[in-house]
Amino acid sequence: MQARRDILIGMALASVAPAAWAQTTFVSRRITVETRGRGPDLILIPGLASTAAVWRSTADRLAGKYRLHLVSMRGFGDLPAQANAEGAVIGPVAGEVLRYITESRLNQPAIIGHSMGGQIGLRLASDWPWAVGRLMTVDSSPFFAALISPQATVNDVRPIAQVAYQAIQFLGDEALQTRGREMGVELGGATDSLFSGIGWQGGDRQVLAQSLYEVMTIDLRPRLPRITAPVTVVYGWSPDHNSPRSHADSLFRNAYARLPAPATFERIEGAEHMVMIDQPTRFRAAVERFMG
Repeated sequence: MQARRDILIGMALASVAPAAWAQTTFVSRRITVETRGRGPDLILIPGLASTAAVWRSTADRLAGKYRLHLVSMRGFGDLPAQANAEGAVIGPVAGEVLRYITESRLNQPAIIGHSMGGQIGLRLASDWPWAVGRLMTVDSSPFFAALISPQATVNDVRPIAQVAYQAIQFLGDEALQTRGREMGVELGGATDSLFSGIGWQGGDRQVLAQSLYEVMTIDLRPRLPRITAPVTVVYGWSPDHNSPRSHADSLFRNAYARLPAPATFERIEGAEHMVMIDQPTRFRAAVERFMG
């Protein structure tokens, strides 16, 4: 009787278990893409030191309504660095996501990008506006340093970014987490926007170092007026006035002020940098509103 019950339970679980993700036939030396589901196309791009694994919980609950495309960047996690081991990362990766969109014949897919992935999404939407249907950035800014110090410039942050680059190259990402907290004290403000994601899944030191340097020093705000797709900005927020996250509303609104059409802002109470993991239910509700 117990054996029969176990078999029935197993069959029931199998009937609701999500289908396996499928690796696409798309070949790239910079990204990999997995797909699942049917419906409107939705591309998910992770942030610094993360792979598609950070989206699994969210994606498992969305696959029944959308055709999901989960991007991972080579050099993060266990993926070999390949072409990302040399030169710039963010621009070339954005170009590869565009190539994936065109070769897969996706018609203006929705894009959700977390942190560095949000910057890649902004690059896509500004440089190739015809390719993007709508864009959500998740705890991401066109210029991250402005979330820490609103008056910061690229020249201000470049020496700190160089130290961060060297810290990863020679000491590893764990050392950067310690040094990152020190940098945060020097700059002031909500430092978790830059540093709490470091080392989430690790990766190739050169790719991590170069990617962080770019995330800290690239200012995409001059590109914002080119974006024609509707933009939703999701970020962690706290009602505690002692938390840097209590100031997130004004910081993010100022960061996206140059969009030609005002963005939709979605603050997620109780979340820090990893919004989709910190508050998965609230985040999924924001995605449903974004997808309409």
